[in-house]
Amino acid sequence: MELSLLVLFWYGILHAFGADHLTAIADFSIGKNKKKTLLITTFFAIGHGLSLFLFAMLLQSMQMSKALLSYGDSISASVIILMGLYLLFMVATHRIHLRKHLHENKEHIHIWFGNAHAHDDTVAKTSSLSLGLLMGAGGVRGMLITLGAVQGGMVDFTMVTAFTLGVVVVFGAFGMVILYVNENFLGNLTNVRRAFTIAGVISLVVGTNILIG
Repeated sequence: MELSLLVLFWYGILHAFGADHLTAIADFSIGKNKKKTLLITTFFAIGHGLSLFLFAMLLQSMQMSKALLSYGDSISASVIILMGLYLLFMVATHRIHLRKHLHENKEHIHIWFGNAHAHDDTVAKTSSLSLGLLMGAGGVRGMLITLGAVQGGMVDFTMVTAFTLGVVVVFGAFGMVILYVNENFLGNLTNVRRAFTIAGVISLVVGTNILIG
């Protein structure tokens, strides 16, 4: 059992390095502070693990065809493309804002979309959890193949936990990279808009590549 969990933990690490996952993390984490970046990466990983667990159990019991499983990749790609279009739309319509202020003698930068400037962490958690759930459909085939090599292909929550921990390790590390970019390169609105434009274009390229691949 320990070896099976180790295999799934390692698979979670490899799985998290997918371009679509890292793109999604970047899209959601650009411009966020340390607390929100950690929340986003953690809840995305949890949502992703839960989604894979539910889809894997469902597909195992129904013996879905490979053709039907491929729709999971289309869902994942579509989410990434829509995120890219959304970011580019926000940049083009000048709906990205930046404000600086001092708090306890330390400069703070706040970046937000639209007219409302909110500090609601619930929105960040809910959005990243939902995104992780949606994109979990894209990893079902790979997980089922891996499960076929351990425990006779049967899914249990302990196995999914091991997988999710692997995902958390990579997402957390990548989130720290994005946090470094936020703190050192996004000090003015011009750079912020450039960062979101780059993220939007990369999202379109990654998502389109998945769809036509």
